[in-house]
Amino acid sequence: MTVLVTGASGFVGAHVVLELLDRGFKVRAMMRDVSLASMFEDNPLLEVVKADLFDVDSLRVAVDGCEDVIHCAAALPIGAKNLQEDVVDPSVVGVENLCSVMDGIKRIIHTSSVAAIRSTNYEHGKTFNNSDWCDDATIKTNPYGLAKAEGERKMRAWAQGRTVRLVTIHPSIVFGPILHPRHTDGSMSYLKHFASGPPFVLDIHINFVDVRDVAIAHVNALEMGEDGGRHIIHSSSLSMKEIGMVLKGKSPRRLPKFLVYILAIFHPKLSWRQLKDSLGTTVVYDIGQSYSILQINPVDKNQTLLDGYDSIRAQG
Repeated sequence: MTVLVTGASGFVGAHVVLELLDRGFKVRAMMRDVSLASMFEDNPLLEVVKADLFDVDSLRVAVDGCEDVIHCAAALPIGAKNLQEDVVDPSVVGVENLCSVMDGIKRIIHTSSVAAIRSTNYEHGKTFNNSDWCDDATIKTNPYGLAKAEGERKMRAWAQGRTVRLVTIHPSIVFGPILHPRHTDGSMSYLKHFASGPPFVLDIHINFVDVRDVAIAHVNALEMGEDGGRHIIHSSSLSMKEIGMVLKGKSPRRLPKFLVYILAIFHPKLSWRQLKDSLGTTVVYDIGQSYSILQINPVDKNQTLLDGYDSIRAQG
């Protein structure tokens, strides 16, 4: 039976496609832009379909004949002009539309995020686990957390009372080898900084995980673990200075906080709110038994960073 992967051209989705193909699954890769299928080698097990989360008819065609769905499609807030339409709606309305055509689906693995677990406001050093929810997000304060939490709630409400297996995967920031230049946006922009950015870093701490571990988690969750499970997939936590040491062999200069706030005035991807919440603060994720339940042997954190950095440089 064919597995439908939504968001197959995205960073996580593309690696999920590769993991499925490597195990001999038939895969239907759903993309809005099918020209991006060039990131995959020709494979008789791979079918590419053009569909959009806002086009229910195209979703119906994409789902037809499948019993399993791995829903990776979502949107990131980077560069978004309209936070409701560009960030929240793809995760919330997109889930509603997908659910409306999934009556025959038996198993669905939903890519959520630690953003659906971590509250918008938290104390330095706070520990979060899979029983937590981001309940305080708003469109202004935390559009991504709002999108992921509400999208997951919509999916769980749809699955309740149905004979369908639902598991949600909650990665922290995802690093690792990119498959296409478009994958340098989003989470990988942190590593792209060291390939093409200025010779200084911000005082921020990053919780991250290897994209290959995330892909394995999705595929294994088709059968492993209990129905309804929420699995935090997170392996490492380093400062930008420590990441720079791994990638460059020397510690980069950290920009003083007052200069960072000045920079935010002119930088299109930085905001005072974002900086206020992240500069000098850390959070901790309790992954519980997720790695043993889903049988994940995590990639070494330095290998994750180096593989991601090298792949960015290789893509030019």
